[in-house]
Amino acid sequence: MAASGHANSAELRRRIAVEAARLISEQGLRDYHAAKLKAAQQLGLGEKAALPRNVEIEAALREHQRLFQASSQPAQLARLREAAVEAMRFLQPFQPRLVGPVLDGTADAHSAVCLHVFSEQPERVMSFLDEHRIPFELQDRLLRYGTNVEQRFPVLLLSADDTVVDLTVFPLDGLRQAPQDRISDRPMQRAGLIRLLEILAS
Repeated sequence: MAASGHANSAELRRRIAVEAARLISEQGLRDYHAAKLKAAQQLGLGEKAALPRNVEIEAALREHQRLFQASSQPAQLARLREAAVEAMRFLQPFQPRLVGPVLDGTADAHSAVCLHVFSEQPERVMSFLDEHRIPFELQDRLLRYGTNVEQRFPVLLLSADDTVVDLTVFPLDGLRQAPQDRISDRPMQRAGLIRLLEILAS
């Protein structure tokens, strides 16, 4: 019975992960937890259903893209990576690093180009954008470091040729340690411009 129950739980998690991946891909949901809850609700599994881990969601998302977006997703990813190259060249004074779906390869038509930029004074980044007459929206984002440390950082959202560019502004010592990734619970993977160009070339 225990083995059967474990198998049933694994199958339920799998069903939720597949449905969450569909919602993320087709509706642009980027909050994995919200996608899990909505998927469980749509499958009629209730609030107490065993939810999949974020790594299971990402695996299901890659599978969904391979099965249903084989012709469109790679082209969208390439376009976003080219946009990231342009943005990183423009923002070179702030040592930009690419993070998120555009780097890990799961980006699609709903994805933003997410960059970490570095300055002791976030106002310098804002002034830089103002000087180039680039409008932006100011928000903030709560990021985790390890298990118990959370910190808020300013976020600047701007648009370039129908692509949203999402800039999280860190102090200079933020170059030494990346915040925790929501999927792997490890430090976020970051790529500088040279690394991104290598990825595109390959």
